[in-house]
Amino acid sequence: MSSKLIVIAIGGNSLIEDKNHVTVAAQYEAARKTAHEIAKVVKMGHRVVVVHGNGPQVGYILLRAEYARKILHAVPLDSCVADTQGAIGYQLQRAFDNEFMALGVDKSVVTLVSQVVVDPNDPSFCDPSKPIGSFMSEEDALYHKKENGWNVREDAGRGWRRVVPSPRPKEIVELESIEKLLSLGEVVIALGGGGIPVVKRADGSYDGVEAVIDKDLASSLLARKLKADLFLISTAVEKVCLNWGKSDMKALDSISLDDAKRYMAEGHFAKGSMLEKIEAITEYLEDGGKLGIITDPEHIVASLDGKAGTSIHP
Repeated sequence: MSSKLIVIAIGGNSLIEDKNHVTVAAQYEAARKTAHEIAKVVKMGHRVVVVHGNGPQVGYILLRAEYARKILHAVPLDSCVADTQGAIGYQLQRAFDNEFMALGVDKSVVTLVSQVVVDPNDPSFCDPSKPIGSFMSEEDALYHKKENGWNVREDAGRGWRRVVPSPRPKEIVELESIEKLLSLGEVVIALGGGGIPVVKRADGSYDGVEAVIDKDLASSLLARKLKADLFLISTAVEKVCLNWGKSDMKALDSISLDDAKRYMAEGHFAKGSMLEKIEAITEYLEDGGKLGIITDPEHIVASLDGKAGTSIHP
């Protein structure tokens, strides 16, 4: 495979291998395993941008703030995303540096704190539905609703959770910086957690907002803006499947854009799981993208040659 520009999106949950082992050291080890595979892609001569998720990590920040609420201020959600961009970016940066040294690859890595513009009139702001953070008692939920203006909902008898808007990404503020870093040969880590959500005022200034952006949709926007040759989403399963979890479950090796859109319409993919990943790749392909791949971290390299994962072609 000739040298390509590849955008790789990795899930926040892929940085946590075991929910019972979530220390910083355990998260670094998971990051190292993912970086080990992506480093091989860089060694092959490809230019790479990595976008990571941050769902569990934002949850930890919010939980710490909850325990400290009597002595410390609440943490705005845009600041939570910024915090995770720095912390997870550092873990990945250190992991890549160490893997490159082991592989004899002369590359450096840069983590870029990244803002993504959203539309203040996005429908999700009128109907927040994205659950974040841990479960709460009704008492705590109503406290936060009153004191902090949170939107809260009871979740299927399991407790209460905060729900926030999840607006669609519209513009990447630091796009030009990402392009410049790539032109210098850097491996770039950007748009962590889907990017820090901001709205643009009439005078061109930015304000952070209480929202989260889907990491896969933000990665798709980045792949389109960069005119990437390949958009790869790394997740918990090697291949996309139809009839997931059923006796007639079928793994998909290679499908067309039309196939992907038909399967979405037929309801094969769950919202909050595979649906957004397929949607992100279809948007990339519809805008001139060349190839989308969905696979798990250990099959990233093999998927480039069509030997693993699910390939989606225009």
